[in-house]
Amino acid sequence: MHKLLVTGGAGFIGANFVHYWLSHYPQDRVVVLDALTYAGNMASLAGCLEQENFRFVHGDIGDQDLVETLLAEEGLDTVVNFAAESHVDRSIHGPDPFVTTNVVGTHSLLKAAKKVWLDGGGQPHRFHHVSTDEVYGSLTSEEPPFTETSAYAPNSPYSASKAASDHLVRAYHHTYGLEVTTSNCSNNYGPYQFPEKLIPLIILNILEAKPLPIYGDGLNIRDWLYVEDHCRGIDLVLHKGRVGEVYNIGGNNEWRNIEIVRLVCSLVDEGIAASESLRQRFPHSPVCLGHTAESLITFVKDRPGHDRRYAIDAVKSRSELGYAPQESFETGIRKTIDWYLANEAWWRGVMNGSYRDWLKKQYEY
Repeated sequence: MHKLLVTGGAGFIGANFVHYWLSHYPQDRVVVLDALTYAGNMASLAGCLEQENFRFVHGDIGDQDLVETLLAEEGLDTVVNFAAESHVDRSIHGPDPFVTTNVVGTHSLLKAAKKVWLDGGGQPHRFHHVSTDEVYGSLTSEEPPFTETSAYAPNSPYSASKAASDHLVRAYHHTYGLEVTTSNCSNNYGPYQFPEKLIPLIILNILEAKPLPIYGDGLNIRDWLYVEDHCRGIDLVLHKGRVGEVYNIGGNNEWRNIEIVRLVCSLVDEGIAASESLRQRFPHSPVCLGHTAESLITFVKDRPGHDRRYAIDAVKSRSELGYAPQESFETGIRKTIDWYLANEAWWRGVMNGSYRDWLKKQYEY
């Protein structure tokens, strides 16, 4: 039996991890700490709140006293740190929150863990830090994928802040003996993803016949990972990973942005055309208006410092942990589209209010 503190557990990946963990390890205790900033959503934890072995705490990872209290009072032995500002576009326009949360906040977590777990008697523990492939910078089309020994070369304020937090986690292991692991994942997609990210943005814009904004020429390449496969990888790191090690968790699944958008367009068109109930619910979708979703594709000015390609080499995770993604992009994207079509109340709630105005300003439509 383990007792976990999941930071950022009301966010996209964190909420999926909480659902995954409670389903696979119902005997474990899970405490979620989340500040509920714009991307945190209590609705993403529906079904968890009623469980006796689950607790939600509204708070900030930068509140060291609060974290120390939770670790001690709950007897928690594991931290899984998802808490982060994560959207590159937002980091370009306003980097301060990224430094505050991703760097200073992670450091506060580490200090709390050290005080309770090490200074308090040296109990068994694990501090797992969730990071990103973006810390490695950008690849050309000819270069091999990133490995765990690739040099850090972050190009955005977001990736720079995540790189800094990775280094702090490593330092707390080598300097103080904190038992840590770090995972660097490729681009996640799936249920509960905030619609500032490419895939949910495209799905939801199609449903309302809004432009589908594509940066630059659309040929930027990303390695895509279905979020449950990511959760499965973290599970393996926690149970089998060597203390102090870094593990890349990737989908072995490279796609150009424009190819993803065209596939999503085709699948959404296909799904709505085949369903009378969907046509009634989404009467403004392109199929209902007599044209295709692809007609909505709109190329917009590229964002500054846009990395050309990310790709993860997950050989270490495969050989040491037995990790392999279970979803192909084709199966994962169908599950994702089906989820958004079936969970209109969730994303309608997200899209109400100031976020809609931010979208219009961001993409100029």
